Amino acid sequence: GPPAPAPNLTSNRRLQQTQAQVDEVVDIMRVNVDNVLERDQKLSELDDRADALQAGASQFESSKNCKVYHILHIFLILYILEQNLVL
Repeated sequence: GPPAPAPNLTSNRRLQQTQAQVDEVVDIMRVNVDNVLERDQKLSELDDRADALQAGASQFESSKNCKVYHILHIFLILYILEQNLVL
């Protein structure tokens, strides 16, 4: 039959296969790390937008409350004036 490959040649082939697998895993891990960093950036941007929306909602609520108090104040003044006119 054909001669058996030299032990050193078989060892080199296994080493090359293992190195190829390691290189493939390293490439996959690089892609995974890039994806994680990209997701982190997107989450950070989303968090900033959520904070801005919350601040806007709080400002709107304060503005709405001020308008309600102003309207109540005007009604109170009108009521007092009306009472003084009746007297």
